Amino acid sequence: MDSTPSPSSSAFDLVSSALGRYIPRGGAAGDDRSADARGDRGTRAAGDPAAGRQEQILGAVNLDRDLIITRCNVDAPVFAGLEAGVGKPFVDLLPPGDVPTVTRRLRQVLETGEAHVARIQRLRRGDGSELVVSMSILPAAGPEEGLTVSVIAMARRLHLYAAETAIGTSLDIGETAQSLAESLLAWGDVAAVDLDFAVWTGEGVTGQAKGRIRLRRAALVPDRAWPEGYVTPGDDLPGDASRLLAQAVLRDDAPQTIVIPDREAVERVLGSPRVVRALVPGDRSAGVACIPLVLDGTPPVVLGVAEVWRRADCPFRDSELFDLQELVARTAHHVDLARQHQREHTQVLALQRRLLPRTGGDTVEIASVYQPATPDSAGVGGDWVNSFPLPDGRTALVVGDVVGHGLGAAATMGQLSMEARALLSAGLAPDEVLEHLDATVSLLDDAESGLTAGYSALGSTCCIALYDPVGHHVTLSSAGHLPPVLISPDGHAGPLAVRPHPGLGAEFALREPFDVHTFDAPPGSLLALYTDGLVEDPAVSIDEGIGRLADAVSTVHPWDTLQQAARHVVSALAPAHQRDDVTLLLARMIGYRAGDTATWRLPARYDAPARARAEVCALLRQWRTRDDTRDTVLVLVSELVTNAVRFATGPVTVRLIRAGHGLLCEVGDTGNGRPRLRRGGPFDDAGRGLHVVHRLTTRWGVRWTDTGKVVWAEVAR
Repeated sequence: MDSTPSPSSSAFDLVSSALGRYIPRGGAAGDDRSADARGDRGTRAAGDPAAGRQEQILGAVNLDRDLIITRCNVDAPVFAGLEAGVGKPFVDLLPPGDVPTVTRRLRQVLETGEAHVARIQRLRRGDGSELVVSMSILPAAGPEEGLTVSVIAMARRLHLYAAETAIGTSLDIGETAQSLAESLLAWGDVAAVDLDFAVWTGEGVTGQAKGRIRLRRAALVPDRAWPEGYVTPGDDLPGDASRLLAQAVLRDDAPQTIVIPDREAVERVLGSPRVVRALVPGDRSAGVACIPLVLDGTPPVVLGVAEVWRRADCPFRDSELFDLQELVARTAHHVDLARQHQREHTQVLALQRRLLPRTGGDTVEIASVYQPATPDSAGVGGDWVNSFPLPDGRTALVVGDVVGHGLGAAATMGQLSMEARALLSAGLAPDEVLEHLDATVSLLDDAESGLTAGYSALGSTCCIALYDPVGHHVTLSSAGHLPPVLISPDGHAGPLAVRPHPGLGAEFALREPFDVHTFDAPPGSLLALYTDGLVEDPAVSIDEGIGRLADAVSTVHPWDTLQQAARHVVSALAPAHQRDDVTLLLARMIGYRAGDTATWRLPARYDAPARARAEVCALLRQWRTRDDTRDTVLVLVSELVTNAVRFATGPVTVRLIRAGHGLLCEVGDTGNGRPRLRRGGPFDDAGRGLHVVHRLTTRWGVRWTDTGKVVWAEVAR
């Protein structure tokens, strides 16, 4: 075999030549086959030096796109008996139960071109015996098509090392349990991993009370159709089965491995036919070894039970039980690490969902989608959206993208979201809110304690949009965020013209003022706020990605359910291989009907309160408002207009809105003073008007505008 491949060599040639020196020359294949036929499963006597040289033996098989063998190099003695002839299907080398899973992996590498490395796999010899190998699936180098499958016959120590390495590659508890089960399959026909329910959900198990045992099946291999009543992944074990397994592996309060050698003993131990149907995989698999997943400690904590089932005519040897215990002991900490990340993942997602909008109120319809990049907590980022009605009748739409992932980003995300909501509810304009968030991000960067210790949110982005349902316009400010997309009722779609900004927490020399932009949004308009994970694609520019989003949102029909439309947009645009979280908020503008609002502009003169009362009284009679409500509103308007004339200059604006079950009264002026409710003395005259407003309304407040302020108050009708 040539050990110096040319630059144009295929993956098959490269694998064969690079590792060809491990293949012994002139070995006796018959001796090796006879050793494995005795059920040694690849393990040789420690004193045999020839066996030591053959513990790691590599072979290579080339497949076409139909998974037919086109070339093969399995000449080493350890592979004797494998019928890997040219023209034969590769799946003929596999145990029947493994064919669906391995075929799916082979097809996946063909379609994606991404290699699948170091899979623990059994190969079937012609005499029915099996060989455990580490199998890697590699895409063939161009211009060839197909696959190259490399296999390494594995000795016991190599198997343990490879299995532990494979199990520790994921932080998802289901994937971790699945990797453990696949590794255990080398010792039996069926392998299962059952975890304590508290471990599965990410909770702690140290303080769990005795007698409350609940196991859930986390993994099961091979992947095939199972008989009715048998417990499969995701199912809870029957209570009797959970207690029996727990009692078996916790004899004398010490976790121990137990072996039930045959079907008769299994049925005697399990007792109930229902439990037998739930746990025993079939008639052939009669003997079982139950190995506890133990977390070292005082006392030790049992996380679950691993089960390896085998035919009765192939009993477990002491050396094999030792290997099983060693593998499970080595990987128990991976299971606990996945449990901790599951808990963190659950906390982060709970916070994410807590921030998602619930409803948009009567004047705007809201729908949102949040899709994390990866299922583990380390991949959950700081994308967030929020929408909420403001007390003055407007609706706030907020979207942000906090730098980083995990709990630090989630904590910062929650803090910024709640701060934005509080400031907007207090009447601050969007640009003022962003100024406060900018200061908060800079302050958090210096934090040395708490969840944000060691985490920096500098460079985070945020966009705040306020929808006025009376004026039918949107006022927004952006801190480094991508521009929202607005679709008008006539179908015209495009991003809003928002001036770029460096983002929150920028260096002092780079800081810029936050601009305020106002856009018309007539009823029927659709506004899309999103994060960059939805539109970023390495294959296209960011402008093209935003254009694709505008095209997708413009296809939403006014009669479509908005939540379904949002999911459809995300499924159509989200990259196949997400590198970032995907977040989308759709807002369909409804607004108030023209007959539900009225606005008057009055000069700031002594007769303004009387004129305001007359206009409002006529409108309330037209709206057929109750007498007591009408009297309350007239007193309220009189007090607010009187204060505006007394403490401000310029014209006074009065606006009345019929909203839901209440009436909203707004009085705007050019003053910039903040009306505040104070506890005065019995002879104090100033401030009594605000006390009257406070007594008559369900809530009231102040918001600032470019020309002054607006005092609003709500009255139940």
